[in-house]
Amino acid sequence: MKFMKLGSKPDSVQSNGDNVRYVATELETELIVTIGNIKFYLHKFPLLSKSGFLQKLIATSRNEEKNNKVDEIDISEIPGGSVAFEVCLKFCYGITVTLNAYNVFAARCAAEFLEMNETFEKSNLVYKIDVFLSSTIFRSWKDSITVFQTTRDLSPNYSNEFTLKLVKRCLDSIAYTASIDTSKVEWSYTYNRKKKLDEKAVPRDWWVEDLCELHIDLYKQAIEAIKTRGKVPVEVIGEALHAYARRRIAGFSKGSVRVIDKSLTESIIELLPDKKGSVSSSFLSKLLRASVFLGSEETVKERLKKRISEQLEETTVSDILMFDIDMVQSLVKEFMEREPKTHSKASVAKLVDGYLAEKSRDPSLLLQNFLSLAETVSSFPRQSHDGLYRAIDMFLKEHQGIGKSEKKRVCGLMDCRKLSAEACEHAVQNERLPMRVIVQVLFFEQIRANGSSTGYSTPELTTTTLNTEDDEWDHVKEY
Repeated sequence: MKFMKLGSKPDSVQSNGDNVRYVATELETELIVTIGNIKFYLHKFPLLSKSGFLQKLIATSRNEEKNNKVDEIDISEIPGGSVAFEVCLKFCYGITVTLNAYNVFAARCAAEFLEMNETFEKSNLVYKIDVFLSSTIFRSWKDSITVFQTTRDLSPNYSNEFTLKLVKRCLDSIAYTASIDTSKVEWSYTYNRKKKLDEKAVPRDWWVEDLCELHIDLYKQAIEAIKTRGKVPVEVIGEALHAYARRRIAGFSKGSVRVIDKSLTESIIELLPDKKGSVSSSFLSKLLRASVFLGSEETVKERLKKRISEQLEETTVSDILMFDIDMVQSLVKEFMEREPKTHSKASVAKLVDGYLAEKSRDPSLLLQNFLSLAETVSSFPRQSHDGLYRAIDMFLKEHQGIGKSEKKRVCGLMDCRKLSAEACEHAVQNERLPMRVIVQVLFFEQIRANGSSTGYSTPELTTTTLNTEDDEWDHVKEY
Protein backbone atom coordinates (compact mmCIF):
# COMPACT_ATOMS: atom_id res chain seq x y z
CA MET A 1 0.00 0.00 0.00
CA LYS A 2 1.25 3.46 -0.95
CA PHE A 3 1.52 6.19 1.68
CA MET A 4 2.67 9.78 2.11
CA LYS A 5 4.14 11.36 5.23
CA LEU A 6 3.57 15.02 6.03
CA GLY A 7 5.23 17.07 8.76
CA SER A 8 8.31 16.28 10.81
CA LYS A 9 7.50 17.07 14.44
CA PRO A 10 6.82 14.26 16.92
CA ASP A 11 3.20 13.51 17.73
CA SER A 12 2.15 15.81 20.59
CA VAL A 13 -1.60 15.27 20.31
CA GLN A 14 -2.63 13.59 23.54
CA SER A 15 -5.85 12.37 25.14
CA ASN A 16 -7.46 13.01 28.46
CA GLY A 17 -10.08 10.32 28.72
CA ASP A 18 -12.16 9.31 25.72
CA ASN A 19 -13.56 12.71 24.86
CA VAL A 20 -10.69 15.19 25.18
CA ARG A 21 -7.78 15.82 22.82
CA TYR A 22 -5.11 18.48 23.24
CA VAL A 23 -1.71 19.46 21.85
CA ALA A 24 0.93 19.23 24.57
CA THR A 25 2.63 22.63 24.72
CA GLU A 26 3.44 25.37 27.22
CA LEU A 27 1.07 27.76 25.45
CA GLU A 28 -2.40 28.25 26.85
CA THR A 29 -5.43 26.96 25.02
CA GLU A 30 -7.06 29.61 22.79
CA LEU A 31 -9.60 27.55 20.92
CA ILE A 32 -11.93 24.65 21.76
CA VAL A 33 -13.25 22.73 18.78
CA THR A 34 -16.15 20.37 19.39
CA ILE A 35 -16.87 17.50 17.01
CA GLY A 36 -19.62 15.24 18.23
CA ASN A 37 -18.76 14.22 21.79
CA ILE A 38 -15.05 15.03 21.43
CA LYS A 39 -13.43 18.35 22.33
CA PHE A 40 -10.07 19.51 20.97
CA TYR A 41 -8.12 22.10 23.03
CA LEU A 42 -6.00 23.97 20.49
CA HIS A 43 -4.26 27.19 19.47
CA LYS A 44 -5.42 29.68 16.88
CA PHE A 45 -2.34 30.55 14.86
CA PRO A 46 -1.47 27.08 13.46
CA LEU A 47 -5.07 26.48 12.44
CA LEU A 48 -6.13 29.90 11.23
CA SER A 49 -3.04 30.32 9.08
CA LYS A 50 -4.09 27.34 6.95
CA SER A 51 -7.89 27.16 7.25
CA GLY A 52 -10.09 29.79 5.65
CA PHE A 53 -13.19 28.21 7.14
CA LEU A 54 -11.92 28.47 10.71
CA GLN A 55 -10.79 32.06 10.12
CA LYS A 56 -14.27 33.11 9.10
CA LEU A 57 -16.04 31.00 11.73
CA ILE A 58 -14.00 32.39 14.63
CA ALA A 59 -14.36 35.94 13.34
CA THR A 60 -18.15 35.65 13.48
CA SER A 61 -18.50 33.58 16.64
CA ARG A 62 -16.00 35.13 19.05
CA ASN A 63 -17.36 35.03 22.55
CA GLU A 64 -16.77 38.55 23.92
CA GLU A 65 -18.18 37.73 27.36
CA LYS A 66 -15.40 35.39 28.39
CA ASN A 67 -12.42 37.06 29.98
CA ASN A 68 -10.03 34.25 29.09
CA LYS A 69 -10.69 34.87 25.41
CA VAL A 70 -11.05 31.15 24.66
CA ASP A 71 -13.25 30.69 21.61
CA GLU A 72 -15.48 27.64 21.33
CA ILE A 73 -16.80 26.37 18.01
CA ASP A 74 -18.75 23.29 17.00
CA ILE A 75 -17.99 21.74 13.61
CA SER A 76 -19.60 18.35 14.11
CA GLU A 77 -20.68 18.46 10.47
CA ILE A 78 -17.08 18.12 9.21
CA PRO A 79 -16.67 15.15 6.81
CA GLY A 80 -14.80 12.29 8.39
CA GLY A 81 -15.55 13.48 11.92
CA SER A 82 -12.92 13.82 14.62
CA VAL A 83 -10.50 11.37 12.99
CA ALA A 84 -10.26 13.35 9.76
CA PHE A 85 -10.05 16.62 11.69
CA GLU A 86 -7.12 15.28 13.70
CA VAL A 87 -5.24 14.61 10.46
CA CYS A 88 -5.83 18.22 9.42
CA LEU A 89 -4.80 19.73 12.76
CA LYS A 90 -1.59 17.67 12.81
CA PHE A 91 -0.75 19.06 9.39
CA CYS A 92 -1.38 22.57 10.70
CA TYR A 93 0.96 21.99 13.66
CA GLY A 94 3.64 20.38 11.47
CA ILE A 95 3.23 17.07 13.30
CA THR A 96 4.08 13.94 11.33
CA VAL A 97 0.96 12.40 9.85
CA THR A 98 0.71 9.48 7.43
CA LEU A 99 -1.83 9.45 4.62
CA ASN A 100 -2.79 6.21 2.91
CA ALA A 101 -5.67 4.64 1.01
CA TYR A 102 -7.67 4.17 4.21
CA ASN A 103 -7.71 7.78 5.41
CA VAL A 104 -6.96 9.94 2.39
CA PHE A 105 -10.55 10.31 1.18
CA ALA A 106 -11.87 11.49 4.54
CA ALA A 107 -8.83 13.77 5.01
CA ARG A 108 -9.35 15.31 1.55
CA CYS A 109 -13.03 15.96 2.26
CA ALA A 110 -12.19 17.47 5.65
CA ALA A 111 -9.50 19.68 4.09
CA GLU A 112 -12.01 20.88 1.51
CA PHE A 113 -14.52 21.61 4.26
CA LEU A 114 -11.90 23.58 6.23
CA GLU A 115 -10.82 25.46 3.07
CA MET A 116 -7.20 24.44 3.45
CA ASN A 117 -6.32 25.55 -0.06
CA GLU A 118 -3.75 27.69 -1.85
CA THR A 119 -5.58 30.93 -1.00
CA PHE A 120 -4.29 30.77 2.56
CA GLU A 121 -0.96 29.05 2.16
CA LYS A 122 1.13 27.68 -0.68
CA SER A 123 1.31 23.85 -0.79
CA ASN A 124 -1.56 23.62 1.64
CA LEU A 125 -3.18 20.29 2.57
CA VAL A 126 -5.65 20.24 -0.33
CA TYR A 127 -2.83 20.61 -2.83
CA LYS A 128 -0.65 17.94 -1.21
CA ILE A 129 -3.47 15.40 -1.04
CA ASP A 130 -4.47 16.03 -4.66
CA VAL A 131 -0.90 15.39 -5.78
CA PHE A 132 -0.82 12.20 -3.73
CA LEU A 133 -4.10 11.00 -5.22
CA SER A 134 -3.13 11.75 -8.82
CA SER A 135 0.46 10.55 -8.73
CA THR A 136 0.11 7.55 -6.45
CA ILE A 137 -3.29 6.36 -5.23
CA PHE A 138 -5.19 6.43 -8.52
CA ARG A 139 -2.28 4.71 -10.26
CA SER A 140 -2.60 1.75 -7.92
CA TRP A 141 -5.31 -0.83 -8.64
CA LYS A 142 -5.83 -2.03 -5.08
CA ASP A 143 -5.39 1.40 -3.48
CA SER A 144 -8.07 2.81 -5.78
CA ILE A 145 -10.46 0.10 -4.62
CA THR A 146 -9.58 0.71 -0.95
CA VAL A 147 -10.20 4.44 -1.30
CA PHE A 148 -13.50 3.74 -3.04
CA GLN A 149 -14.51 1.47 -0.16
CA THR A 150 -13.90 4.28 2.34
CA THR A 151 -16.29 6.58 0.50
CA ARG A 152 -19.15 4.58 1.97
CA ASP A 153 -18.04 5.55 5.49
CA LEU A 154 -18.82 9.18 4.73
CA SER A 155 -22.24 10.21 5.95
CA PRO A 156 -24.78 11.03 3.18
CA ASN A 157 -25.11 14.42 4.89
CA TYR A 158 -21.65 15.27 3.60
CA SER A 159 -22.50 14.51 -0.03
CA ASN A 160 -21.96 17.52 -2.24
CA GLU A 161 -20.57 18.42 -5.64
CA PHE A 162 -16.99 18.03 -4.45
CA THR A 163 -17.41 14.58 -2.85
CA LEU A 164 -19.29 13.35 -5.90
CA LYS A 165 -16.41 14.45 -8.11
CA LEU A 166 -13.92 12.69 -5.86
CA VAL A 167 -15.99 9.50 -5.95
CA LYS A 168 -16.12 9.75 -9.74
CA ARG A 169 -12.33 9.94 -9.84
CA CYS A 170 -12.21 6.67 -7.88
CA LEU A 171 -14.64 5.06 -10.30
CA ASP A 172 -12.80 6.36 -13.35
CA SER A 173 -9.56 4.89 -12.03
CA ILE A 174 -11.14 1.49 -11.33
CA ALA A 175 -12.99 1.35 -14.66
CA TYR A 176 -9.94 2.42 -16.66
CA THR A 177 -7.69 -0.15 -15.00
CA ALA A 178 -10.21 -2.99 -15.35
CA SER A 179 -10.57 -2.14 -19.06
CA ILE A 180 -6.87 -2.10 -19.86
CA ASP A 181 -5.35 -4.64 -22.25
CA THR A 182 -4.33 -7.71 -20.26
CA SER A 183 -0.86 -7.61 -21.84
CA LYS A 184 -0.24 -4.39 -19.91
CA VAL A 185 -1.31 -5.71 -16.49
CA GLU A 186 1.85 -5.70 -14.36
CA TRP A 187 0.43 -5.15 -10.87
CA SER A 188 -0.78 -7.61 -8.28
CA TYR A 189 -4.37 -8.83 -8.26
CA THR A 190 -6.38 -11.52 -6.50
CA TYR A 191 -7.16 -14.63 -8.53
CA ASN A 192 -8.09 -17.85 -6.73
CA ARG A 193 -10.00 -19.52 -9.54
CA LYS A 194 -8.50 -21.97 -12.01
CA LYS A 195 -7.07 -20.09 -14.95
CA LYS A 196 -8.44 -20.96 -18.35
CA LEU A 197 -5.29 -19.75 -20.07
CA ASP A 198 -1.69 -20.77 -19.62
CA GLU A 199 -0.18 -19.89 -16.25
CA LYS A 200 1.89 -16.99 -17.56
CA ALA A 201 -0.98 -15.20 -19.26
CA VAL A 202 -3.18 -12.70 -17.43
CA PRO A 203 -6.83 -13.89 -17.63
CA ARG A 204 -9.25 -11.36 -19.03
CA ASP A 205 -11.30 -11.52 -15.79
CA TRP A 206 -8.26 -10.80 -13.61
CA TRP A 207 -10.04 -7.91 -11.80
CA VAL A 208 -13.22 -9.75 -10.83
CA GLU A 209 -12.30 -11.02 -7.37
CA ASP A 210 -10.85 -7.75 -6.09
CA LEU A 211 -14.14 -5.97 -6.76
CA CYS A 212 -15.99 -8.64 -4.77
CA GLU A 213 -14.78 -6.85 -1.64
CA LEU A 214 -17.08 -3.90 -2.39
CA HIS A 215 -20.49 -3.41 -0.78
CA ILE A 216 -23.29 -3.82 -3.32
CA ASP A 217 -23.97 -0.06 -3.46
CA LEU A 218 -20.37 0.57 -4.49
CA TYR A 219 -20.16 -2.56 -6.62
CA LYS A 220 -23.09 -1.41 -8.74
CA GLN A 221 -21.35 1.88 -9.41
CA ALA A 222 -18.11 0.14 -10.33
CA ILE A 223 -19.76 -2.32 -12.73
CA GLU A 224 -21.78 0.46 -14.38
CA ALA A 225 -18.59 2.51 -14.82
CA ILE A 226 -16.84 -0.48 -16.42
CA LYS A 227 -19.85 -1.08 -18.69
CA THR A 228 -19.87 2.57 -19.73
CA ARG A 229 -16.27 2.41 -20.92
CA GLY A 230 -17.31 -0.41 -23.24
CA LYS A 231 -13.91 -2.12 -23.29
CA VAL A 232 -14.70 -5.23 -21.22
CA PRO A 233 -16.57 -8.08 -22.97
CA VAL A 234 -20.07 -8.65 -21.60
CA GLU A 235 -19.15 -12.27 -20.90
CA VAL A 236 -16.55 -11.05 -18.41
CA ILE A 237 -19.15 -8.76 -16.81
CA GLY A 238 -21.40 -11.81 -16.46
CA GLU A 239 -18.63 -13.82 -14.83
CA ALA A 240 -17.90 -10.91 -12.49
CA LEU A 241 -21.51 -10.86 -11.31
CA HIS A 242 -21.48 -14.63 -10.80
CA ALA A 243 -18.30 -14.39 -8.72
CA TYR A 244 -19.83 -11.57 -6.67
CA ALA A 245 -22.99 -13.58 -6.00
CA ARG A 246 -20.98 -16.59 -4.87
CA ARG A 247 -18.91 -14.42 -2.54
CA ARG A 248 -21.59 -12.14 -1.10
CA ILE A 249 -24.80 -14.20 -1.02
CA ALA A 250 -24.55 -16.86 1.67
CA GLY A 251 -25.61 -20.28 0.38
CA PHE A 252 -26.03 -19.06 -3.21
CA SER A 253 -24.13 -21.93 -4.80
CA LYS A 254 -26.00 -24.47 -2.68
CA GLY A 255 -29.41 -22.97 -3.37
CA SER A 256 -30.22 -21.81 0.16
CA VAL A 257 -30.33 -18.02 0.26
CA ARG A 258 -31.43 -15.81 3.15
CA VAL A 259 -34.32 -13.37 3.14
CA ILE A 260 -31.95 -10.57 4.14
CA ASP A 261 -30.18 -11.02 0.79
CA LYS A 262 -33.24 -10.21 -1.30
CA SER A 263 -32.15 -6.66 -2.13
CA LEU A 264 -28.63 -7.84 -2.91
CA THR A 265 -29.89 -10.59 -5.21
CA GLU A 266 -32.21 -8.25 -7.09
CA SER A 267 -29.42 -5.70 -7.48
CA ILE A 268 -27.25 -8.34 -9.16
CA ILE A 269 -30.13 -9.25 -11.46
CA GLU A 270 -30.47 -5.60 -12.48
CA LEU A 271 -26.80 -5.53 -13.49
CA LEU A 272 -27.01 -8.52 -15.84
CA PRO A 273 -25.88 -7.68 -19.40
CA ASP A 274 -28.66 -7.98 -21.96
CA LYS A 275 -26.69 -9.89 -24.59
CA LYS A 276 -27.60 -13.56 -25.01
CA GLY A 277 -24.86 -15.83 -23.70
CA SER A 278 -23.21 -13.12 -21.62
CA VAL A 279 -24.34 -14.96 -18.49
CA SER A 280 -24.18 -18.72 -18.05
CA SER A 281 -27.37 -20.75 -17.81
CA SER A 282 -26.16 -22.11 -14.50
CA PHE A 283 -25.90 -18.62 -13.01
CA LEU A 284 -29.28 -17.56 -14.40
CA SER A 285 -30.90 -20.69 -12.96
CA LYS A 286 -29.46 -20.00 -9.52
CA LEU A 287 -30.72 -16.43 -9.67
CA LEU A 288 -34.19 -17.61 -10.68
CA ARG A 289 -34.24 -20.14 -7.87
CA ALA A 290 -33.20 -17.42 -5.40
CA SER A 291 -35.79 -14.95 -6.71
CA VAL A 292 -38.55 -17.55 -6.36
CA PHE A 293 -37.50 -18.38 -2.80
CA LEU A 294 -37.20 -14.70 -1.85
CA GLY A 295 -40.59 -13.80 -3.31
CA SER A 296 -39.29 -11.30 -5.84
CA GLU A 297 -41.65 -9.42 -8.11
CA GLU A 298 -43.06 -11.33 -11.08
CA THR A 299 -41.28 -8.96 -13.46
CA VAL A 300 -37.95 -10.03 -11.97
CA LYS A 301 -38.75 -13.73 -12.31
CA GLU A 302 -40.15 -13.33 -15.82
CA ARG A 303 -36.99 -11.54 -16.93
CA LEU A 304 -34.86 -14.44 -15.71
CA LYS A 305 -37.16 -17.04 -17.24
CA LYS A 306 -36.90 -15.27 -20.58
CA ARG A 307 -33.11 -15.19 -20.34
CA ILE A 308 -32.90 -18.90 -19.49
CA SER A 309 -35.29 -19.88 -22.30
CA GLU A 310 -33.10 -17.98 -24.78
CA GLN A 311 -30.25 -20.38 -24.07
CA LEU A 312 -32.14 -23.41 -22.80
CA GLU A 313 -30.26 -25.68 -25.20
CA GLU A 314 -27.06 -24.84 -23.27
CA THR A 315 -28.60 -25.64 -19.90
CA THR A 316 -27.74 -28.79 -17.95
CA VAL A 317 -29.97 -31.02 -15.87
CA SER A 318 -28.26 -29.90 -12.67
CA ASP A 319 -29.10 -26.27 -13.57
CA ILE A 320 -32.86 -26.88 -13.61
CA LEU A 321 -33.17 -29.78 -11.19
CA MET A 322 -34.15 -27.45 -8.35
CA PHE A 323 -37.24 -26.30 -10.30
CA ASP A 324 -40.64 -27.96 -10.18
CA ILE A 325 -42.35 -29.39 -13.27
CA ASP A 326 -44.44 -26.27 -13.82
CA MET A 327 -41.38 -24.02 -13.91
CA VAL A 328 -39.52 -26.25 -16.36
CA GLN A 329 -42.60 -26.53 -18.55
CA SER A 330 -42.87 -22.74 -18.52
CA LEU A 331 -39.25 -22.46 -19.63
CA VAL A 332 -39.79 -24.96 -22.43
CA LYS A 333 -42.90 -23.18 -23.68
CA GLU A 334 -41.09 -19.86 -23.72
CA PHE A 335 -38.26 -21.57 -25.59
CA MET A 336 -40.74 -22.83 -28.21
CA GLU A 337 -42.08 -19.32 -28.76
CA ARG A 338 -38.71 -18.37 -30.21
CA GLU A 339 -39.17 -20.89 -33.06
CA PRO A 340 -35.85 -22.58 -32.30
CA LYS A 341 -33.76 -24.51 -34.80
CA THR A 342 -33.81 -28.31 -34.99
CA HIS A 343 -30.52 -28.88 -33.19
CA SER A 344 -31.66 -26.65 -30.34
CA LYS A 345 -34.87 -28.62 -30.00
CA ALA A 346 -32.89 -31.86 -29.85
CA SER A 347 -30.74 -30.47 -27.03
CA VAL A 348 -33.79 -29.35 -25.06
CA ALA A 349 -35.48 -32.75 -25.54
CA LYS A 350 -32.38 -34.40 -24.12
CA LEU A 351 -32.42 -31.90 -21.23
CA VAL A 352 -36.06 -32.65 -20.40
CA ASP A 353 -35.46 -36.41 -20.58
CA GLY A 354 -32.64 -36.11 -18.08
CA TYR A 355 -34.70 -33.83 -15.84
CA LEU A 356 -37.65 -36.26 -15.81
CA ALA A 357 -35.36 -39.18 -15.05
CA GLU A 358 -34.09 -37.42 -11.95
CA LYS A 359 -37.48 -36.06 -10.86
CA SER A 360 -39.04 -39.49 -11.25
CA ARG A 361 -37.03 -40.67 -8.27
CA ASP A 362 -39.59 -38.80 -6.19
CA PRO A 363 -42.58 -41.11 -5.51
CA SER A 364 -44.79 -38.04 -5.02
CA LEU A 365 -44.35 -36.93 -8.65
CA LEU A 366 -47.81 -37.03 -10.24
CA LEU A 367 -48.41 -38.99 -13.41
CA GLN A 368 -50.13 -36.04 -15.02
CA ASN A 369 -47.17 -33.78 -14.35
CA PHE A 370 -44.77 -36.32 -15.83
CA LEU A 371 -46.90 -36.74 -18.93
CA SER A 372 -47.53 -33.02 -19.33
CA LEU A 373 -43.84 -32.09 -19.47
CA ALA A 374 -42.86 -35.11 -21.57
CA GLU A 375 -45.60 -34.38 -24.10
CA THR A 376 -44.47 -30.75 -24.35
CA VAL A 377 -41.28 -31.94 -26.09
CA SER A 378 -42.75 -35.06 -27.75
CA SER A 379 -42.50 -33.44 -31.18
CA PHE A 380 -38.87 -32.46 -30.70
CA PRO A 381 -36.39 -34.45 -32.78
CA ARG A 382 -34.36 -37.09 -30.95
CA GLN A 383 -31.63 -39.20 -32.49
CA SER A 384 -32.18 -41.64 -29.66
CA HIS A 385 -34.96 -42.33 -27.18
CA ASP A 386 -32.58 -43.80 -24.62
CA GLY A 387 -32.90 -40.78 -22.34
CA LEU A 388 -36.69 -40.88 -22.52
CA TYR A 389 -36.66 -44.62 -21.81
CA ARG A 390 -34.51 -44.03 -18.76
CA ALA A 391 -37.03 -41.44 -17.49
CA ILE A 392 -39.94 -43.80 -18.12
CA ASP A 393 -38.16 -46.69 -16.43
CA MET A 394 -37.36 -44.59 -13.37
CA PHE A 395 -40.96 -43.38 -13.16
CA LEU A 396 -42.34 -46.95 -13.34
CA LYS A 397 -39.82 -48.09 -10.76
CA GLU A 398 -40.91 -45.45 -8.23
CA HIS A 399 -44.64 -45.59 -9.09
CA GLN A 400 -45.39 -49.29 -9.14
CA GLY A 401 -48.98 -48.73 -8.11
CA ILE A 402 -50.15 -47.19 -11.38
CA GLY A 403 -52.57 -49.15 -13.58
CA LYS A 404 -52.12 -50.75 -17.00
CA SER A 405 -53.75 -47.90 -18.88
CA GLU A 406 -51.50 -45.40 -17.15
CA LYS A 407 -48.42 -47.50 -17.97
CA LYS A 408 -49.57 -47.56 -21.57
CA ARG A 409 -49.78 -43.75 -21.67
CA VAL A 410 -46.34 -43.41 -20.19
CA CYS A 411 -44.72 -45.95 -22.50
CA GLY A 412 -46.56 -44.47 -25.48
CA LEU A 413 -44.20 -41.52 -25.28
CA MET A 414 -41.32 -43.71 -26.44
CA ASP A 415 -40.45 -44.93 -29.95
CA CYS A 416 -38.92 -48.38 -29.56
CA ARG A 417 -37.24 -48.03 -32.96
CA LYS A 418 -34.99 -45.33 -31.52
CA LEU A 419 -33.56 -47.35 -28.65
CA SER A 420 -29.92 -48.35 -28.79
CA ALA A 421 -28.86 -51.97 -28.60
CA GLU A 422 -27.93 -51.58 -24.95
CA ALA A 423 -31.25 -49.94 -24.10
CA CYS A 424 -33.09 -52.72 -25.93
CA GLU A 425 -31.16 -55.34 -23.97
CA HIS A 426 -32.25 -53.64 -20.75
CA ALA A 427 -35.85 -53.21 -21.90
CA VAL A 428 -36.49 -56.84 -22.83
CA GLN A 429 -35.53 -57.83 -19.28
CA ASN A 430 -37.52 -55.02 -17.69
CA GLU A 431 -40.62 -56.51 -16.06
CA ARG A 432 -41.86 -53.03 -15.20
CA LEU A 433 -42.72 -52.52 -18.87
CA PRO A 434 -46.01 -53.74 -20.33
CA MET A 435 -45.64 -56.98 -22.32
CA ARG A 436 -46.74 -55.16 -25.47
CA VAL A 437 -43.74 -52.83 -25.23
CA ILE A 438 -41.33 -55.70 -24.62
CA VAL A 439 -42.69 -57.49 -27.69
CA GLN A 440 -42.21 -54.32 -29.75
CA VAL A 441 -38.62 -54.03 -28.58
CA LEU A 442 -37.95 -57.68 -29.46
CA PHE A 443 -39.55 -57.20 -32.85
CA PHE A 444 -37.46 -54.22 -33.79
CA GLU A 445 -34.35 -55.87 -32.41
CA GLN A 446 -35.00 -58.83 -34.66
CA ILE A 447 -35.39 -56.52 -37.63
CA ARG A 448 -32.11 -54.87 -36.81
CA ALA A 449 -30.37 -58.20 -36.33
CA ASN A 450 -31.63 -59.47 -39.70
CA GLY A 451 -30.76 -56.24 -41.48
CA SER A 452 -34.37 -55.97 -42.68
CA SER A 453 -35.42 -53.10 -44.93
CA THR A 454 -39.03 -52.89 -43.82
CA GLY A 455 -38.81 -49.15 -43.35
CA TYR A 456 -38.15 -49.34 -39.65
CA SER A 457 -34.71 -48.41 -38.40
CA THR A 458 -33.18 -48.60 -35.01
CA PRO A 459 -29.92 -46.64 -35.17
CA GLU A 460 -26.94 -48.24 -33.56
CA LEU A 461 -25.82 -45.75 -30.92
CA THR A 462 -22.79 -45.96 -28.72
CA THR A 463 -23.25 -46.69 -25.05
CA THR A 464 -22.22 -43.14 -24.21
CA THR A 465 -25.77 -42.20 -25.16
CA LEU A 466 -26.90 -43.99 -22.04
CA ASN A 467 -24.43 -42.34 -19.75
CA THR A 468 -25.36 -38.71 -20.18
CA GLU A 469 -26.42 -38.64 -16.55
CA ASP A 470 -24.63 -39.76 -13.41
CA ASP A 471 -26.36 -43.17 -13.05
CA GLU A 472 -25.98 -46.11 -15.43
CA TRP A 473 -28.56 -48.73 -16.35
CA ASP A 474 -29.53 -51.24 -13.71
CA HIS A 475 -29.49 -54.57 -15.55
CA VAL A 476 -31.02 -56.49 -12.63
CA LYS A 477 -34.72 -57.24 -12.90
CA GLU A 478 -36.77 -55.24 -10.40
CA TYR A 479 -40.43 -55.36 -9.43
